Amino acid sequence: MKVSSLPADDDSCGWFHLSRPRSPEPGHRGHRSARWVIVGAGFTGLAAARQLALSFPDDEVVLVEAQEVGLGPSGRNAGFAIDLPHDIGAEDYIGDIDLARTSLKLNLAGQSILRCLVDRFNIECQMKACGKYQAAVEERGIAVLEAYRRGLDKLGQPYQMIDADELPSHLGTHFYRKALYTPGAVLVQPSALVKGLADSLPANVTLYERTPILEVEYGAKTLLKHAHGSITADKLILANNSFGMRFGFLQGRMLPIYTYASITRPLTDEEQTHLGGKPFWGAIPADPFGTTVRRTPDNRLLIRNSFSFNPDGRSNSKYNERFVHRHRASFDQRFPMLPGVPFEYTWGGALAMSRNHNGFFGELAPNVYGALGCNGLGVTRGTVTGKLLADWLAGQRDELIDFLLQGPGPNGNPPQPFLSLGVNMNLKWGQYRAGRES
Repeated sequence: MKVSSLPADDDSCGWFHLSRPRSPEPGHRGHRSARWVIVGAGFTGLAAARQLALSFPDDEVVLVEAQEVGLGPSGRNAGFAIDLPHDIGAEDYIGDIDLARTSLKLNLAGQSILRCLVDRFNIECQMKACGKYQAAVEERGIAVLEAYRRGLDKLGQPYQMIDADELPSHLGTHFYRKALYTPGAVLVQPSALVKGLADSLPANVTLYERTPILEVEYGAKTLLKHAHGSITADKLILANNSFGMRFGFLQGRMLPIYTYASITRPLTDEEQTHLGGKPFWGAIPADPFGTTVRRTPDNRLLIRNSFSFNPDGRSNSKYNERFVHRHRASFDQRFPMLPGVPFEYTWGGALAMSRNHNGFFGELAPNVYGALGCNGLGVTRGTVTGKLLADWLAGQRDELIDFLLQGPGPNGNPPQPFLSLGVNMNLKWGQYRAGRES
């Protein structure tokens, strides 16, 4: 079968350009075979490749990336390595307590893996275990925080509720009316982290960058064809999120949703004094369609909001040009003490969402496996599912692997054109309903 759509992220991502430059590994040329081949060198694929290489030290593991490491979705998110579950369909945002506890274990395992690798290989990625704020402006948002507080009590997790008069000492801005602070989140510079993970892979991992797969033949072995040759895999692992649909699996079950961010130049000393608050922090909105804000360790401010549904999974620069105006309005509302601070970069990044917020983990076909659909938790969930998939392929079983194998997977979507109509209407309504939180 031909791969009907290829990754095509533009070069606008600020995280990519602000992280340490690296020389990409050469693309593959010619014809070769390997026992293990992984498609997608984001958080999931990197974790799977590393663990397979450690479990099978005498095997070569081939990792294929269509673009350049750090340029794709794993390097474009807001940089939150989230610990806590957040079930937006539950009244208290925790829902089933056993499910929530297992989700917490998964997220904490992903965090632990990343912390250990950053420490071991001295990866410079601005990793800060500083927690996160969930901030509200509207009454509806404050009600969300109160409900989530009840859920955290049920889960037995620590938090601090911060009122409007205290918030400027944390965030600098007087914009928010209330925030729920949870200490367990870790903030990172995502592109720098992905680059560092790629450059510290075991010696028996061969990484090919800029090698988009154009055609696949499935059988006892899988033949992956590209513009300059082919790779034959005894066992294929797909770690390419929504592009897994382009390889013939989970078709009509994942939604490539893009969200958009802008980041400023570094604030001057005078601007930092005007802003006040803590030197680095991250705030997510109480409303899921609201604005995420970060102050980075190098004193930049990031604004992320606005969404688009890109069914082919590819970026489109017209949205960058459209949504940067929303970013400016959101910035000016929150930081009136910083007039005229320009954005240095604006970019979009893909989320592989499903309507039931479940991903896929396990066997897709004979000798074809996948960990797909992170639903906005790619930093932690992508890392841990990639590692656990490799463990399972090495014959291991534990509570978390069994939990993932028993999961329902992403559910089906309506057919086109109803799908695009419904998703686009939902995105527009959600952003409108978010009010000032957008």
